[in-house]
Amino acid sequence: MLNKGNNGTPSSAPQHASPKKSKFIQKSLLVIAFGLFAGAGAIAVVQPQNEPVVYQATQALDLPAGVTPLGSLSTEPFIHETRIRRGDTLAGLLQRLQVEAPGLQAFLTHDKNARSIYKLYPGRALQVALTPDNDLLWLRYVHTPADTEKGEAVSKWLEVRPDGQGSYVATEQSLAVETHVQMAEGVITSSLFGATDAANIPDAVALQIPEILGSKVDFMKDLRKNDRFRVIYETYSHQGQRVGAGKILALEFENQGKTHEAMWFAPDGEGGGYYDFAGQSSQGAFLRNALKFTRISSTFGGRRHPIHGNWRNHNGVDYAAPTGTPIHATADGVVKSIGNQRGYGKTIELEHHSGYSTLYAHQSRFAPNLKKGDRVSQGQLIGYVGSTGWATGPHLHYEFRINNKPVDPLAVDLPVAKVLDPKQRAAFDTVAAQYKNQFAVLKGLNEPLVAALDD
Repeated sequence: MLNKGNNGTPSSAPQHASPKKSKFIQKSLLVIAFGLFAGAGAIAVVQPQNEPVVYQATQALDLPAGVTPLGSLSTEPFIHETRIRRGDTLAGLLQRLQVEAPGLQAFLTHDKNARSIYKLYPGRALQVALTPDNDLLWLRYVHTPADTEKGEAVSKWLEVRPDGQGSYVATEQSLAVETHVQMAEGVITSSLFGATDAANIPDAVALQIPEILGSKVDFMKDLRKNDRFRVIYETYSHQGQRVGAGKILALEFENQGKTHEAMWFAPDGEGGGYYDFAGQSSQGAFLRNALKFTRISSTFGGRRHPIHGNWRNHNGVDYAAPTGTPIHATADGVVKSIGNQRGYGKTIELEHHSGYSTLYAHQSRFAPNLKKGDRVSQGQLIGYVGSTGWATGPHLHYEFRINNKPVDPLAVDLPVAKVLDPKQRAAFDTVAAQYKNQFAVLKGLNEPLVAALDD
C-alpha cells in the first residue's frame, strides 16, 4: 500500500506499522482513457484532501547490493518518515521522528561525512528505523530524489548507523529509480502553499512555481482568491514506492483572469529552460522580486524618511524580511560594485544589458567569493537581508534603473527574453501540443484533481 508523508506525497520508505499510525482517508479513484503520450495507458484521478494529513511510512528503501546491515535483528523495526517543511531545523526533525539517540545531533552537525544533511530541502524525506525499545538502527536523508548518471535516474541518500562504540558512521548510498509524470490542479483560497498542500503537490514542486513565473506574477501581492493553476511534474519511485519529486514539466496559472503558461524545453545540444506555449521565455530577462517570500514595507515614490524625518524621494521598493533571508539576482548581469555605500550599507549593484541595472541595499553579508566584475545568473544568490546603513529594521532596498534613472520596479514593463529560433519550433510545438491537451482534460473536470500518468 502506498502511504503518504507530511506533504501528502506517497512515502518512499517500505515499513512496518508504527504504534502511532495516523488515520487513513479513503479517496475515490477515477480512471480516464488517455492517449496523448506514446505508451500512455490511463490517467488515475484522485480528488485531493481539503486538509493536510500526516501519515507514518510503512516501508524503507532496500539496501543496494553489497551493503549489509550492522548486526542482526531479532524483531522487526519501526520505520518512521517525515517530509522536511519550510523552516524546519535538524533538532525539530529528530524530535518529530521521536529519535532519542545520544550524540546523534552533534555527530550530524560536525561529521564531514554527514555534510549532505547540512542543507535541508523542503519536501525531501528523512527516515529512521527504531527498535521496540526506541533505539536507533539507522537514519536516512534522501537529499537527491533523482540524479542522472550514465543515462539512468539514481536516488541518493545519506545513511547514518550506530557504530557499536557509542558513536555513528555516515555513508552515502544510491540506487536506480524510475521516473513518472504527475498532473495536479489547485485553487487559491488563502495562499499558494495552502493550495498546493490541498492538491497534494510536494513542497519541492510547489517552490518551483514562483521561480518559473516570477517575472509574470508577483506571488506576494498579485494572488487573488479563486486563482487556479495546473501543473505537470516528475516523480521518482523505487519498487513502486515514491522517493521524491523532480522538476515541473508544464505549468498553467490563471491569475486575475489572465493565464500564464510555462513548459520545460531543451533544444538538442543546448541547456533547457521554461517557455510559454508561444515559444517565448517564461522567466523573461528580469524577475519581479529579489526575495522569494516576504512583504513590501515601502513603495517607490515620495515618503517621510523613517530616520531623518524629512520628505524625500524613495527610489526603490523595500521588502521586509528576517535577517539572513537569501537575496537573488533578478536578471543575468555583471557585478558593477560591491561594498559599503553610506546610508545604503552593504550594497551590490548589477549591470545588465541595454542600459538596465539593479541595486540591492542594507545587506547583512554578501554571497561568498562574490566580487566586482563577476558574472551572475538570474536567480543566483548574491547576498542576505540585513539592516546595515540607514535602516530601522531588516529589509532589502531594491532599485531598478534604466540608463541610471530609477523607475518603479513594480510598475515598469520588464523586458523579456528572445523567442526560440524557427529551427527549434517544430519539436517545441509537438511537445507543447501534448501539454495543452493534458491541461484541457483537467479544465473539463468540475473539481480540482490530482492525476498520475501511467507510462
